[in-house]
Amino acid sequence: MRRIDFVTLRLFVAIAETRSLTGAAEREHLALAAVSKRVSDLEGQLGVSLLYRQPKGVELTPAGHALLHHARNLLDNLQQLDADLSEFSQGVKGHVRIHANTSAVIEFLPEDLSAFARQHPEVKIDLEERVSSDTLRALREGLADIGIFAGHMPAEDLQVFPYREDRLVLVTPREHPLAGRECIALREAAGFDFIGLQQDASLHALLQQSAQQMGTPLRLRIQVRSFEAICRMIHTGMGIGVLPEQVVRNYLPALDVAMVPLTDVWARRELKLGVRNLESLSVTARQMLEHLTLREGQA
Repeated sequence: MRRIDFVTLRLFVAIAETRSLTGAAEREHLALAAVSKRVSDLEGQLGVSLLYRQPKGVELTPAGHALLHHARNLLDNLQQLDADLSEFSQGVKGHVRIHANTSAVIEFLPEDLSAFARQHPEVKIDLEERVSSDTLRALREGLADIGIFAGHMPAEDLQVFPYREDRLVLVTPREHPLAGRECIALREAAGFDFIGLQQDASLHALLQQSAQQMGTPLRLRIQVRSFEAICRMIHTGMGIGVLPEQVVRNYLPALDVAMVPLTDVWARRELKLGVRNLESLSVTARQMLEHLTLREGQA
């Protein structure tokens, strides 16, 4: 395996950004001869030319562009590693990574994580908002300790626990013909234009599956990437949509939309907690999992 030190990688990035050996030498406070030797040694070690030497500077070869991409990633990761470890030296005693779908992030996690942070102020929490399919992928690849996702998503290879339930509602413009209904089945709304989420969102998959079962395809007019964008499109009269009730309540004061409870069985949706292997969880991640499952029991 080739050994490349971080000083040389940082120097190479400086050369690429200044397009000059002299400029890189000045930026990194090195002698020009030392910079030239490091680059020559690196090219010899890798067995490829990294730079086109020109009268007014240098340009990267294709191999040089490839190295630049990886060098930047490695240096960014090193910087993040340094930041993370410095937090431990300042009193952080644990770290837990959570990936969760938007419903969980908006509806439940603010209070749940706030309560955990008050009990464990020395623990660092990394939360990333992801669609359910990406959350499951992160769990399987070891990129997250705990995942929260829609309960209908396949997760047989993971260890899964109940988290919360949310209720889906139909959202319409305030003056829409369906806005005054006390409740409604999705079938009754299928003739109208819908605003939906992107293809990989679990809510999109749930609606498509329901439409197939009732034999009436939804007229999906626009697809966006967030609940807020759906609400804003509905506010302007572009169509109707299906969203979690609590999410809509967050936007009701600002937007002129109405919500109608759905009578379909699937409209009561489970959110699940998942881990790849309970036995391999860190003590901190296990504490978080126990906290979240306890909060489910109190809800």
